[in-house]
Amino acid sequence: MNPVTQTTSLEPEALGRVGDSDGWSAKDDTYYSWADRKEFHVGDSLVFDYDGNFNDVTQVSGALEYQFCDSSSPKAVYKTGHDVVTLTEPGFYYFISSNHSQCSSGQRLDILVTHDPSRPLPPPPPPTKILPFGKMYKVGDSKGWKVYNSDFYYKWSEGKLFHVGDNLLFEYANEVNDVLEISGDLEFGFCDPTSPIAVHKTGHDLVKLTKPGVHYFISSETGHCDAGLKLRVMVAPALPKFSPIDRFFRWLRTFRHHH
Repeated sequence: MNPVTQTTSLEPEALGRVGDSDGWSAKDDTYYSWADRKEFHVGDSLVFDYDGNFNDVTQVSGALEYQFCDSSSPKAVYKTGHDVVTLTEPGFYYFISSNHSQCSSGQRLDILVTHDPSRPLPPPPPPTKILPFGKMYKVGDSKGWKVYNSDFYYKWSEGKLFHVGDNLLFEYANEVNDVLEISGDLEFGFCDPTSPIAVHKTGHDLVKLTKPGVHYFISSETGHCDAGLKLRVMVAPALPKFSPIDRFFRWLRTFRHHH
């Protein structure tokens, strides 16, 4: 008779001490074994205990940063030696030490967080501020979103200025293609589709750029991204909006300057 594997769930809004008595240190397989039989839910908290003089907790955005112990673009960094991290949304969470040798020696933790069906769902977030209506960019212009030469989309985006509120339109044959928004430079460089931020599959996808920073898009179809079907855009903050009277005085200053 095969043994039954049991899982344990943290109590509602529980404080789970990472590594139990071992705390947060470089020990091979400690954190895989620690997390293996636990269920983590939205609202739970993790406690990382360690010597803050020699260690830290770095939350990274994706599986590749986790695998390669890459702390160069973290989502969050904790350094108090007693860090309480609340799991606020479902999905994968990745934690490493920014000390590469310690991370490579096993000081890293990845967990999957889900909603607990026994708890009420959290209230929806307050409505976000209305983004300005920006420009519309059809990705690839008349060529759309499909495989061309390896630097086609790099050249397409190179001379453009993207701002928060702008929209990207991806047009393609959805039987053989898709659009994945991914989280980091490593996933982009390695064409890794395993932990996307968003997946679009309609063949006519309108993606609003909602925050400043670098945004990454790839195709998950085999060989497409490696052949150049990927796009990286730098998004600047939204352009200021001017009232009609502001625009009039700006025009007047320009008129006087030129006359």
